Amino acid sequence: MEIRFQSSPKEVKGMCTEELRANFLVQDLVKQDALKLVYSHYDRVIIGGVKPVSRKMELPNEAELRADYFLMRRELGIINVGGEGVVEADGVTYELKKLDALYLGKGTQKVSFASKSADKPADFFLLSAPAHHSYPNRKMTKDEASPVALGDTTTSNKRTIYKYIHADGIQSCQLVMGLTVLSEGSVWNSVPPHTHTRRMEVYFYFDVPEPQRIFHLMGEPQQTRHIVMANHEAVISPPWSVHCGPGTTNYGFIWAMAGENYTFTDMDPVAIAEMK
Repeated sequence: MEIRFQSSPKEVKGMCTEELRANFLVQDLVKQDALKLVYSHYDRVIIGGVKPVSRKMELPNEAELRADYFLMRRELGIINVGGEGVVEADGVTYELKKLDALYLGKGTQKVSFASKSADKPADFFLLSAPAHHSYPNRKMTKDEASPVALGDTTTSNKRTIYKYIHADGIQSCQLVMGLTVLSEGSVWNSVPPHTHTRRMEVYFYFDVPEPQRIFHLMGEPQQTRHIVMANHEAVISPPWSVHCGPGTTNYGFIWAMAGENYTFTDMDPVAIAEMK
């Protein structure tokens, strides 16, 4: 498991492209028959991806956790962005179609991932955070996620938001997770831009066709930087950083948060005209 430490706004101001990508970009998350984990010291989240094709993949108990099993002191959110998949948690099987989500609470000991078909394998995105209480394991389909339409074609940000793990949905200790799908002809995400110093955030971009790219904006609102991203890549957003940007086509992205405040709407908007 890769470990990444925090960077202050002062440090980020002086980073070159390679340094920005090394600190905040997470690549190779979805590789055949592999499970990748990155431990970030921003709210001690663990970012993961797994693509089981020819065999079942087990959630490992990494030595850095100093735990008896992965979810001994943690909770886990899972969203599938690929073909039909299966997650087994302590002997209970959950079938996840594309854009279905699953929450696994603190104390779940054995977790595995599989695909229903090797020809159309599942692509699971994972985010785990420390947990102080055990909430029930629960699945939520895309249709149950109360989709909300936002934005407009005139501003190139017409999109549908699906909320899964939040105060009015699947209960958790501090995880908040959902996804956004942009309509054809729309490319801008997370408008208006904002920060939320009470929690960090991870974006995972999916359904980005090759050779299209996402130009993800980050940094302080008056000190923005950008990271060029491809399909199935994730980016770590510090609490003090904006997290928005355009793509060269429409796409989807998972937003996954953890921190002090559990309220979905807790954010500090930044006027586009004030960004630099």
